[in-house]
Amino acid sequence: MRSRLLPLLIVLLAGVLLALGVPLATSQARSEQQQVIVDRIDDTSRFASLAQYVGDAAAGAAGAEARDTLRADLTRYYEVYGIRAGVFLRDAEPMAVAPADWAAPGGATGEEFAEALAGRRSQGPAQVWPWDTDRRLIVASPVIRDGDVVAVVLTDSPTGPLRSRILRGWLAIAAGEAAAMLLAVGAAFRLAGWVLRPVRVLDKATHEIATGRLTARVAPAGGPPELRRLARSFNEMADNVEEVLRRQRAFVADASHQLRNPLSALLLRIDLLGLELPEDSEEVASVRAEGKRLARVLESLLDLAVAEHATADLRVTDVAALVAERVSAWRPVADRRGVALRLTGPAAATGWADPLGLSSALDAIVDNALKFTPGGGEVRVAVSAGRDAVTVETADDGPGLEDAELERIGDRFWRSGRHQNVSGSGLGLSIVAALLAAGGAGISYARNEPHGLRVTVTVPRDAPDGPALPPAPPGDGHAQAVRLVAGVGDARAPGGA
Repeated sequence: MRSRLLPLLIVLLAGVLLALGVPLATSQARSEQQQVIVDRIDDTSRFASLAQYVGDAAAGAAGAEARDTLRADLTRYYEVYGIRAGVFLRDAEPMAVAPADWAAPGGATGEEFAEALAGRRSQGPAQVWPWDTDRRLIVASPVIRDGDVVAVVLTDSPTGPLRSRILRGWLAIAAGEAAAMLLAVGAAFRLAGWVLRPVRVLDKATHEIATGRLTARVAPAGGPPELRRLARSFNEMADNVEEVLRRQRAFVADASHQLRNPLSALLLRIDLLGLELPEDSEEVASVRAEGKRLARVLESLLDLAVAEHATADLRVTDVAALVAERVSAWRPVADRRGVALRLTGPAAATGWADPLGLSSALDAIVDNALKFTPGGGEVRVAVSAGRDAVTVETADDGPGLEDAELERIGDRFWRSGRHQNVSGSGLGLSIVAALLAAGGAGISYARNEPHGLRVTVTVPRDAPDGPALPPAPPGDGHAQAVRLVAGVGDARAPGGA
């Protein structure tokens, strides 16, 4: 969102600066040209006064002397300023010009000449811009005697100095605009940060709640009032969601707990009834099996409730050592089933995890892989340490799951239709996901080639906010996980079968 908001703010600010800078540059150019025109009008007015004196003393030696004086002034003017100037009669014949070979631009029909013959000074030529390299500035003033225009004074100025002054003014304006643009960009960054900071906090809190951290909340401080109100509304929503889920989980836990005693009594009476019936009674065996299956479901429901309610004891954990310990614990089981259980990876790889939850999850995953790997097969557990996470990948040679089944794996009570004959509650991997999510870890599933299932557990290496707890010994997690492991253990079928 920042990448979209910042360009918008910068474009708007650039538009405002251009809307101010273009008229300012135009005004500066017109002001410079107007100053030049005023100077040329003053010069032509002075020459017109001299020409009028020449006309008054036209006869005799006085007239010749006055004409020579006028010509000398025009020559000095040309030599000093480089501006061509001259006094022309009504028919555009030169009375006195400098340089001597200069003629009136356009002759008697020229725009400026004709305007002066009408008794008006030049109103000013079209605006000269820095790129008009071939333009010249022509100004004309009439010479009036006895109310009639008897001659015209013309000046023809090069525009190079004018264009240079305009360009320097524009460079100063551009520098000011650039400085203002830099300040505007800095202000846009600050403004975008101020506006988006609450959005980022909301996004982070939403992600934490989505990953199971229902205690995440937003501090309604900073940002626009609308976003502060949104933060308060978000916290109210999160409170309500947490309360609803707490009641739901409490109901499941209470119901499971309350059903355990009657179910235990029912199983006991079934056993007593079985003593009075033939030992090979299929009906009694079926009832006893269904009762035990119902007991496992209730135990799994209780374990799931405990996993979802438990507060993760996050600390620096040697994940590699913990995995090695759990693989060693399951190797006798693998040997009895004729399955090779192999471990690869570094001897040490630390991550930020709850040893209890991670140990229980690993037990369930390894047990699941061993259960569905046929004799002579292999289960491979690989640990790898990356920059941001430690991954534990468990791959088996079992039947695996289809792509459509992989999308449902981990759903509560879901089991693959091809594995319905395998005992389980359908809650095992749901418990695993809850245990890992509580500790900030993740789990994913994929097909193992050429066949089987690959389960990947990802443990973050970065510590959450707050002080770190001391590192946990490798065996500490499992020592506390006896009851949970027993409950998670029937999550062995893919998808929690």
